[in-house]
Amino acid sequence: MCTWYLEAVDAEPVQSMAVPLSYSERDPVPGGCNLEFDLDIDPNIYLEYNFFEISIKFAPANLGYARGTDPPPCDVGMSQDSRWRLRYDVYQYFLPENDLTEQVLLKHLQRMVEVPQVKARAIKVVTLTANDKTSIYFSSLPVQGVIYNVIVWDPLLNTSAAYVPVHTYACSFKAMEGDCSSLGRVSTKVFFTVFALLGLFICFFGHRFWKTELFFIGFIFMGFFFYILITRLTPIKYDVRLILTAIAGSVGGIFLVATWWRFGILMLCMLCVGLVLGFLISSVIFFTLLGNVKVFRDDVVFWITFSCIAIIIPLVFMGCLRILNILTCGIIGSYSVVLAVDSYLYTSLSYITLNVLKRALNTDFHRAFTNVPFQTTDFIILAVWGMLAVSGITLQIRRERGQPFFPPHPYKLWKRERERRVTNILDPSYHIPPLRERLYGRLAQIKEFFQEEQSAGERTPLLL
Repeated sequence: MCTWYLEAVDAEPVQSMAVPLSYSERDPVPGGCNLEFDLDIDPNIYLEYNFFEISIKFAPANLGYARGTDPPPCDVGMSQDSRWRLRYDVYQYFLPENDLTEQVLLKHLQRMVEVPQVKARAIKVVTLTANDKTSIYFSSLPVQGVIYNVIVWDPLLNTSAAYVPVHTYACSFKAMEGDCSSLGRVSTKVFFTVFALLGLFICFFGHRFWKTELFFIGFIFMGFFFYILITRLTPIKYDVRLILTAIAGSVGGIFLVATWWRFGILMLCMLCVGLVLGFLISSVIFFTLLGNVKVFRDDVVFWITFSCIAIIIPLVFMGCLRILNILTCGIIGSYSVVLAVDSYLYTSLSYITLNVLKRALNTDFHRAFTNVPFQTTDFIILAVWGMLAVSGITLQIRRERGQPFFPPHPYKLWKRERERRVTNILDPSYHIPPLRERLYGRLAQIKEFFQEEQSAGERTPLLL
């Protein structure tokens, strides 16, 4: 007969679930060689999380043995007759998106208890040998429920046993600010909503309004690098960082527009435009299973490959700059809508760029597996993103037929117009005073308005 004891920290009622499992003497014993945690035989998985990553740890297993006999020694020899022949398969199971109820959690936990169900329903992330460390890292997905489990397998006897599953939402249900029920901060929602409105305009009209697009591209460039810089170098709060990022991004956008207005270097502007598109395409490539390939765990290999992909995009399109510009407007502008949706409703598509940002901010993120769920909400948002991008690109290509590829150099136009006004006395603008004289005249009028009227004194009537 077995007896379980449960203890709840809080006084509120707690739902619990117990699933008894039976194993034979041939099955391995999960946690049977525990040397780190409290229990002698500890089949539990220990989980910790922060904003960047989730870590799970478990005790090594031991070989099976008959009831009433002594367990095999854990650290005597490393032959195939010892626990060193065991293999550990780590599984990941995603709960339904945007559902934080206890009923759903308990229902899906039952599917992650027995070995056949775990293998049928969950995703196998990695297989560890007895020589590997029994700790695995995953990308943190706030508000998205995830269940982890480990199956220990004896290749000699072809038997398996499961550890006790563990789950997390990577957020706190009791936090005063930023808890699981409130997805995203107010500052994040405001920032990405404004960003999405501008991006939506760029998606459909970016090529026609060239300077507005340059501001958008400069904002992305400066804002991205500035946020990484202040996050790594300063401990200021998130809301302040976001405000400073918005200011720095605006400065970057104005600078790129001013550079085009004064110098008119088209290739420099298009290089910035192409790099932003290359950044997103490179992020999409590493968002796939390619991002979990072992060779890209090395930061040097990852960043070199990532940068090469980003640089190749503008080089490929150097012969057709207008197509490159319209593609960037459609794809980048429509993706800004995806980021805005993520601040209100969880979607895995935001992690296309968020994973890259996490890797740039955290030096240990390279060891994390970046798997994300792809469920109904994600398919809908992916379809919306695709329709917006295709619609924007098609509309701009059709509208720009027969038009100049790019607008002329603004500074040259302004200089030519100024010279024309100086030499053409028939132009009404020729008789307009210079700007400096007009400003001085306006200031003089303002001063006179605030001056009191002086008394004229006594006057003698005019004698006729």
